[in-house]
Amino acid sequence: MSAKVICITNQKGGVGKTTTAVNLCYYLAKDRHKTLLVDFDPQGNATSGLGIDKNDLKSTMTEVVLGTATMKDTVKKTKYKNYDLAPTTPELANAEVEITNMNKKFVRLRDAVNSVREDYDYIVIDLPPSLSLLTVNGMIASDYLLLPVQTEFYALEGVAQLLESMKLVMKQANPNLKLLGVVATMYDKRTSLSAQVFREIKKYFKKLTFKTAIPRNVRVAEAPSHGVPVGDYDKFSKGAKAYKEFTKELEARTK
Repeated sequence: MSAKVICITNQKGGVGKTTTAVNLCYYLAKDRHKTLLVDFDPQGNATSGLGIDKNDLKSTMTEVVLGTATMKDTVKKTKYKNYDLAPTTPELANAEVEITNMNKKFVRLRDAVNSVREDYDYIVIDLPPSLSLLTVNGMIASDYLLLPVQTEFYALEGVAQLLESMKLVMKQANPNLKLLGVVATMYDKRTSLSAQVFREIKKYFKKLTFKTAIPRNVRVAEAPSHGVPVGDYDKFSKGAKAYKEFTKELEARTK
């Protein structure tokens, strides 16, 4: 067994990137896939969104990329079967500055991920909303890139730049990286703008666009403050159902 590694990124913040990472992993685990979520965003929202107390952490992704802890020692079990987390704290932002001057600065995450790759079916990496050294590490460590795009004005701004960076990474460091697809988030079917942007996304990305759009949903917004995925918070909510459908689509694409 060797895990499929998916990084989730968009240089624009607030597009539902971490929410997608947390909930995708929840439904992958529910489908009996051994799943690891790597929180590689210094904001550490995936860590707190799973109810992990950052004060209790002995090691985090900061120590992993600095080489003072192993991935195996850092991974924590969540309260959900088949769902593990490699946590992070805001200190990861300082680590980024430190690894700039280190050897193998672009492949530190890849080496860490490879050390546990045989233990999982899926490894999902939540990357920061920027084109930084951390983001490049994430792309080099992954087989697939998943792009969440919110169905709002300016949604596609910056996407071209991200795809250029992806091409550069493929050319110079990871020729196997593929764009897994684009998932529309914060979709509000009551507004013509949402529908129009979704159409634009489909026109631009064609078959790469996931059929399932993630709706704007109060339950999705509330779940992280309770430290749980939306599927645990309210499995009958529109948001939970959408993430479940989206996960099925993703599984089919990565078979």
